[in-house]
This record gives sequence, C-alpha cells and structure tokens, in this order.
Amino acid sequence: MYVADSRARASAHDAVRPRAGRRRAAVAPTVLALGAVSLVTDVSSEMVTAVLPLYLVTGLGLSPLGFGLLDGIYNGFSALVRLVGGHLADRGGGRHKWVAGLGYGVSAVCKPLLLVAHSLTPIGIVLAADRTGKGLRTAPRDALISLSSTPETRGRAFGVHRAMDTAGALLGPLVAFLILRATVDGYDAVFTVSFCVAVLGLLVLVLFVPGGRDAAPARERPTLRAAMGLLRGRDLRRITVCALLLGLATVGDSFVYLLLQRRLGVPDRWFALLPLGTAAVFLLLAVPLGRLADRVGRWTVFLAGHAALFLAYVLLLTSWHGTGLPYLVLALHGGFYAATDGVLMAAASDSVPEALRSSGLAVVQTGQALTRFACSLLFGAAWTVWGDRAALAGAAVALAVCAAFSLTARPKEAVTS
Repeated sequence: MYVADSRARASAHDAVRPRAGRRRAAVAPTVLALGAVSLVTDVSSEMVTAVLPLYLVTGLGLSPLGFGLLDGIYNGFSALVRLVGGHLADRGGGRHKWVAGLGYGVSAVCKPLLLVAHSLTPIGIVLAADRTGKGLRTAPRDALISLSSTPETRGRAFGVHRAMDTAGALLGPLVAFLILRATVDGYDAVFTVSFCVAVLGLLVLVLFVPGGRDAAPARERPTLRAAMGLLRGRDLRRITVCALLLGLATVGDSFVYLLLQRRLGVPDRWFALLPLGTAAVFLLLAVPLGRLADRVGRWTVFLAGHAALFLAYVLLLTSWHGTGLPYLVLALHGGFYAATDGVLMAAASDSVPEALRSSGLAVVQTGQALTRFACSLLFGAAWTVWGDRAALAGAAVALAVCAAFSLTARPKEAVTS
C-alpha cells in the first residue's frame, strides 16, 4: 500500500487541515468556502435539472426509455472520469483545488450548448461533457473536505457542505420556475442564466478556496493501481460493494418526480417545483444526520436513509392519492439524501490514507455512479415495457434485498466513531 513521507503529508494539507487545539471548531474555513462554491454551482445545475425531464419528455417527445438513457448519462457518465479526477488530484502533489476547478469550468461551458442541442444525440453529448466536469471535480472536492476535518467531526463537515450544496439545489428550481413564468422562450432563458451562475461559482472557487499543494514531493507517486489496491482492505471493499448494490436499486430523482406528476396530475408549469421538497428536507437534515453519524455510526445512518427511500417507493405504489402524498414522498426522498450522500464519503474516508484520499473516494463514487447509471437504463426500459408501477415495484424489491445484504456486510470500522 502506498505510504507517503510524514513530512510531505504534513505540508501537503497545511492549508486545509485544522490546527491542533482547534478540534472543536464547528467546521474548517475550507469546508465553508467549498460549501459556498457548491451552493452557487448547484443553483446553476439544478436550474437545468429541474426543467430537463419536462423539456425532454414533453418538449422533445422522448419516450421513458429515451429519457432513461439520457438520465443515466446525466447521472452516471461521470463514473468514467471520477477515477481520473481523483488520480490527477493525488498525483499532482495535492492539486485538489485546480482539478476541481477544471471540472467546474467544463460543466459551466456546457450550459449554453444546450441552447443549440435539440435532438437526442447532441443533447446526449452535451450532458456527457457536463457530467465529465462533475466527475473531475467531485472526488478532489470531497478529499479537500475530508483532509480539512478530523475523523471525529468528518460526518458533521460533510453534513455542513451538503447542506450548503442543497441550499443551491433549493434555489435552483425556484429560479427556473420564476424564469419559465416570466419569459417567452423559457428554456433558453434558463440555460443562459444557468451559465452565468456557473461562472460565478468558478470565481468563488479560485478566489476563496486554498490550494493545499505539497511543499515537498512524496517518495512514491500515486497510481491508479495503488488506488484500486485499496479495495484489498476489508472495510473499504465492503463499503464499495454495498454502495454499488444499493445504487443499482436507486431510481433516479427525475423518475421520482415524473411518477409523482402522473399520480397527482401536477400541471407542467408546477413540475419544476417538485425538487424543492427534496432539497428543503435535505437542507434541514444534512447537518443533524451528519452529527448523528459521528456519534452512533455512519453505516447505521446510511442504511436508515435507504429505509426512507424504500418507504417512498411503497407510498408511490399505493392507491392513496391524498394531498399528503407528495409531502411524505419528498420528505422521505430528502431524508434519504441527507442520510447517505455525505455520510458515505465520511465512512469511506476512514479507510483511505491521506496520500490517496481523492483516488480512494473516487473508487467508491465510481462504483455507485455506474450502478445508478445502470438503474436509470433498467428502470426506463421496464417503464416502457411493463409500465411505471411494475418498474417501481421491481426497484423496491431490489432495494430491500440489497439493504438486507448491506446490513449483514456492514464494515466494522464504519459503525464506530
């Protein structure tokens, strides 16, 4: 296993690691700065995400299978480059900030390209490029969060970051909704404003996030083989396998919102507001659940989040059409993300050495993204062939089976803090 020189490690993260005697600080300044970047960037990305399902299915007339393909690309293509982004950040002597900045820049450039993409192929290419940017930035960003926090407060740090990120996710659909109501060419206006906001997020990263470069080179350069070799460790291997299996039964967000719209007959003009329910609950619960994970065990909270998702599936399968249905489904959906997104990265960080932190987290993220990509394809195909209820019932059964397995295969170190 790769072992870095102790002096190099100390200098590598001097800009991001909390000083001794400040272990009780709420969160490191780096976490807050990265949270601000994610907040602004998520306003941009969620503006597009909020209108994309309706734009593709209603505006361009794509079938559920065609939308499933694009949704899988939008959420899963980044798996092909997450390992690359993590590797470049580690191999570049701790240049996590600059690799992340490259990813943010690529995604920003893709926003105005949606103005000229009006068929399946060009839209797929633009979304693939956008997710390439996301893949490049995710692991280096999470590595910076992990390296700037102590093991005892890592869950809280990720919770704070995800809460700020989700604040952007909450504002993005609202901005998209207001633009659609106020303009004639609503979709084009959404894509244009999204680009401007994405550029602002990139500027915040450049100006306010420390770089954290090594002052001295490590004795051995990180390699992709060394990153994959981390899976020989029992805890990280179990975390990765469980994340992979559970991702295979996680229906994409857009499908959840489309199911709600069909069940309740939500008018098209209100569709962009559905993600607000998920984002609001995520925002409220991210920090409390992150702190809870630090105290009672990260894997316990992680599996509880999937139990919430399973209940959301069950509610969507029932014949109940009451006014409380969307609130309960969206509350469970947001609780699922609050209990799993940052918590999984906090759990994985415990099993990854500092010198390979970005690459190691990318390994877990890659497995999860690939299986969620597969889930989008399978769910879209099942919806097209058998209908939405049969497709969702299959996903619920698969989620229950995978969660039961993950309960028995839980990593030992992930349940202690």
